[in-house]
Amino acid sequence: MTTKKSTVQPINESTKKRSWRPTRRGFLIGTGIAGGGLALGFVLGLPAIQLTAARFLDGAASPSGIGNEPTAWFEISPDNRVRLFVPKVEMGQGIHTAIAQIGAEELAIPWERLDVQQATTHIGPGDSFGTAGSSSVSGVYQPLREAGALLRTMLMGEAAVALGLPVTALEAVDGGVQVMGDPSQRLTYGELVARNPEWEVPKEVPALKAAADFTVIGQPKPRVDIPAKVTGQALYGFDMRMEGMLFGAVARPPTIEAKLVSASEGTAMQVKGVVKVVIKDDFAGVVATSRAAAHTGVNQLDLVWDLGKLWQQSEIEDLVVITDKGGITVQKEGNAAKVLDQGVSLRADYFTPLAVHASLETQAALANVVGEKATVWASTQSQNSTAGDIAEGIGFKPEQVEVIPTYLGGGFGRKSFSQAGREAAILSQAAGVPVHVGWDRSEEMRNGFFRPPVRNQLFAALDADGKISAIEHRQASGDVLFSFFPEIAAKIVGADFGAWRGATIHYGGIPHRRTLAWRTKVPVATASWRGLGLMPNAFAVESFMDELAHEAGQDPLAFRLAHLTDDFNDRRMAAVLQAAADLAGWETPVPEGRARGIACCTDVDTVVAEVAEVSVGEDGRVRVHRISAAMDCGLVINPDGAKAQVQGNIIWGVGSALLEEITVKDGQIMPANFDTYPLLTMKEAPQIDVVLLEAGDGIPRGVGEPAIGPTAPAIANALFALTGVRVRRLPMTAERVKG
Repeated sequence: MTTKKSTVQPINESTKKRSWRPTRRGFLIGTGIAGGGLALGFVLGLPAIQLTAARFLDGAASPSGIGNEPTAWFEISPDNRVRLFVPKVEMGQGIHTAIAQIGAEELAIPWERLDVQQATTHIGPGDSFGTAGSSSVSGVYQPLREAGALLRTMLMGEAAVALGLPVTALEAVDGGVQVMGDPSQRLTYGELVARNPEWEVPKEVPALKAAADFTVIGQPKPRVDIPAKVTGQALYGFDMRMEGMLFGAVARPPTIEAKLVSASEGTAMQVKGVVKVVIKDDFAGVVATSRAAAHTGVNQLDLVWDLGKLWQQSEIEDLVVITDKGGITVQKEGNAAKVLDQGVSLRADYFTPLAVHASLETQAALANVVGEKATVWASTQSQNSTAGDIAEGIGFKPEQVEVIPTYLGGGFGRKSFSQAGREAAILSQAAGVPVHVGWDRSEEMRNGFFRPPVRNQLFAALDADGKISAIEHRQASGDVLFSFFPEIAAKIVGADFGAWRGATIHYGGIPHRRTLAWRTKVPVATASWRGLGLMPNAFAVESFMDELAHEAGQDPLAFRLAHLTDDFNDRRMAAVLQAAADLAGWETPVPEGRARGIACCTDVDTVVAEVAEVSVGEDGRVRVHRISAAMDCGLVINPDGAKAQVQGNIIWGVGSALLEEITVKDGQIMPANFDTYPLLTMKEAPQIDVVLLEAGDGIPRGVGEPAIGPTAPAIANALFALTGVRVRRLPMTAERVKG
């Protein structure tokens, strides 16, 4: 049947036909969907390095999804179901649900008719940034809304042709277009896309839906991933299977500086189940019929290692130094150096050690390399960077590698890079069959990337009224983001903006503020860890604010409020401080044997404050009974999801503050498993109360990491209020509490 070509009537009345070209900003329309459906895509082309920097530099825009080729957000099928391809990876944070709400809102789709599918490197919106930096909602909010509004406008134009009415007489409601006030004259989106094989693209983006008309954004919609997870249908990296697949294992360096000098198969091929030994440059692996056989085979390889220097913990910590020169100025308000030269009222030093991510799911991937095409299912936060890494490992171009992210059993920055994906692809290429690689716990604990050690020094001067006249923060850290930058790029950028995240002083009432950062190279592989530098830096800054309040003889809450101004961000910080204090009953007596502490932070333009209520046992162990939190993340897409993120951050923060630490002994990472690396248990978890505030400007901000910032300092400040002991090194173990 021949259908009449429609003339799309966008809100701006433009009817010019436009073909899609890979420009900085563009839309794609096509009819290549099975069943005669319609696809719409949006790409925003900005260099990945700029997007990375933008997430962490104060005042910069949030990074958005980007792609190197046309990609699709939506598919509409004739049965009126809408599929939304989500470029961000679901790792328990509820991002698929939040992004689905944005898409459903702007396209006017009934929630029950929307299906969410994970995008890959080859299907869906391109995303060079990955799922990181608390940027997912803020990054896709505008482009997805614009894509939805554009598609809605096109569908209304087609309906206008079908109904013989002007677009202004129509409205999009619940997955269809109808005559205003007369739902009997209605065509569903499915009926509209079935009418027309050709679509014209409006030249300009139409007006977006007014916030006052939102019916999906801001609602506590149920998580779209929960049904699959509770019924066992959700697939994680370890779950992936393919007919004819084998298992792979790879030799790991015995020390942190070890280099493979030579390798041969030894007796590996004699192990039952081993089918191939793969030795390539500094890579040595085994392919076998079972994972156990593959690991046994690796143990039978004949390997010669140069162990390098056998580092000790104290030697690594001694590398993290703050010197008189060489620091990069990352914040300068007024002239703190001049004021502090006239006298320092207080100085304090803090230290945060190495730590591991400890995701319950270790990394895993299934690779199938056939000819000049590689398909890899991987537990990765960044499909594009993983594809590039795999391509490098097997001699392909990135476009020859399709990476399909699975569900993640926790990511926290560790899975921004998938070593398992690269290893599985190398083994699959060599063996000529699909190969699955899944790391065991000791591999994950010893061979991943770690939170870097961080040293902080703070100096301040108090005036006669007990107010801070000047403050300076000096911070030294191992690499966070620079671990993956070319050295020349690191030199151009200067300070590792991931490492000094959370280091700047956001109290606008302090006239003179300066923050300097030192880059430290350590022999341990360090990189992104939840919040990057936020947790150690906020621990230092907010502990120091508490020390200054004590020095000035003032209430810690009142002292903080006294250093905030009437500007927009300071008002937001004051609001969350007061809200958290009210939630905790700051002015009321605490139960006997307990005390409260308060802390706050600004991160990715989100402000969070927390009040911790703690006690200390006779053995010196700290028990956190309750944490009351207030967060202003701007426009809230899903309040249940936002609160869950705060709760998850606090649980992570309590465990990190009290328990978690990695050490190095004789060149080896210690410990190597959960029996000696304690995680916070459900029994030890505090009561968590959360209240959400909104900035009022209609802009969504990050929620994935900011709430980890205040947790450790709030606990430390409560501990001081209770015992008079000021712990300036994490974790707050019984030995440190007892002095």
